[in-house]
Amino acid sequence: MIKSTDILSTLLTLKVNRSRKAGLCVACLDTSARDGLCSPCRHDLPRNNHPCQTCAMPMPMSGLVCGDCLSNPPSFSCSIIPWLYRFPADAMIRRFKDQGQRQFLRPLVADLASQLETLMQEQTIPRPDALIPAPMHRKRRLARGFNQAQVIAEELAKQLAIPVASSLVARKRHVDSQRGLGRDERLKNLRRVFELKGEVPSRIAIIDDVVTTGATARSLASALKNQGAQDIQVWALARTPL
Repeated sequence: MIKSTDILSTLLTLKVNRSRKAGLCVACLDTSARDGLCSPCRHDLPRNNHPCQTCAMPMPMSGLVCGDCLSNPPSFSCSIIPWLYRFPADAMIRRFKDQGQRQFLRPLVADLASQLETLMQEQTIPRPDALIPAPMHRKRRLARGFNQAQVIAEELAKQLAIPVASSLVARKRHVDSQRGLGRDERLKNLRRVFELKGEVPSRIAIIDDVVTTGATARSLASALKNQGAQDIQVWALARTPL
């Protein structure tokens, strides 16, 4: 099971990075893993068991819509976000974002894709015409080396057979890090930040790694709806409890 706040020591990290053996758990190196995690480590992931039906903010019980979505409905219809941004999911996502270690991303994306496929087969959610990764300004992308939302979207596209429309939306200006800001401040920063560069599909899923206040999803969904999108969903790996 996952115990260390670092997930793996430097030695184990190197071993996981070098290994391409199928069935190896990225967290504890157990050989009985499925999609990169063994059953005990997968059990350790903090499930978002009672999400708001619209924005996936954690709620006290299932089937509720949060007060924010009731008073100020977003342009997206629902959010599918399986985990809370807590240990060990947060550490796995940071290993991917900060160090580019994609093996920590693989089990999270695989489980998200499995959940999404089930929901679409049951017609609980419509199948999108395209996946749109939350765009990153070129300055930030150059600094990080990749857009994490783009990587997640491409992996989901492979597993769900849904095209990625990454060139449809761009950030036309750079926004400083919004860490520590509230939703209203984030929304203010994001006003008119997105530029659409083509025909907008009818059904869209916005892809991101972590949803904190939902400001990026709200702003992007609003821009897409103004250009003709009929149904917009938000798919992400984790939701930060507020």
